[in-house]
Amino acid sequence: MHCRKFIILLIILLPILTMAQKNSTVTGKKAILKITHTADFEISGEGAAKSWDAAPWVVLPQRNGSEVNYKTNAKLLYSDKGIYALFECEDTNITATLTKDNDDLYNEDVVEIFFWTDEKYPLYFEYEISPLNYELVLMVPNMNGKFLGWIPWHYEGERKVRHATKILKEGDKVSGWMAEFFIPFDLLKPLNNVPPQKGTQWRMNMYRIDYDKGTSSWSWQPTRVNFHDIESFGTLLFD
Repeated sequence: MHCRKFIILLIILLPILTMAQKNSTVTGKKAILKITHTADFEISGEGAAKSWDAAPWVVLPQRNGSEVNYKTNAKLLYSDKGIYALFECEDTNITATLTKDNDDLYNEDVVEIFFWTDEKYPLYFEYEISPLNYELVLMVPNMNGKFLGWIPWHYEGERKVRHATKILKEGDKVSGWMAEFFIPFDLLKPLNNVPPQKGTQWRMNMYRIDYDKGTSSWSWQPTRVNFHDIESFGTLLFD
């Protein structure tokens, strides 16, 4: 008798508990991702450096496109000189034909990261990289939703992003791709809060686009209109 009452009570409470769990999901500015400090290391394109063991994988949920169900994960680290990023993208069909840096890479398979270092100014950094290791590097002024990026000047030496990618295979079949890159703080100057110190907070988001069956996208934080919805960015906390 007591067991039956418990089951009835559980049936009544389950929808309430489920709804409460959904409502408690933290998104946007209140979603905080801590990033760990590291010594500098070499980029391989597949996250081979031991330093990556200190960074947990961050799941990027799929936000649209129901025809594919790929997993997308990312890791971040920072050093005194810049930020390291590692993306792991499950994919059985790579869509990548563009072979020029700063082309419209977002029209094919790509991963992207955005850093908004100071909320007082609608100015942020955007970086994209394709499976073929071509990059798009932009500083973006966003005036009330109107935005257009600017390619960096004197993009060389200590200001240049180091990057590498790798196509993953299981036998002869493609199973995914990885991207690894290092964004130097020298490239982000003169943005405020650069270089960051322990305790510094930036707004940030990470994305992936895939074109296997229509357009599918993944992001760390959900956006309302497009990837440039800066008010929906999460918070990156330098630990």
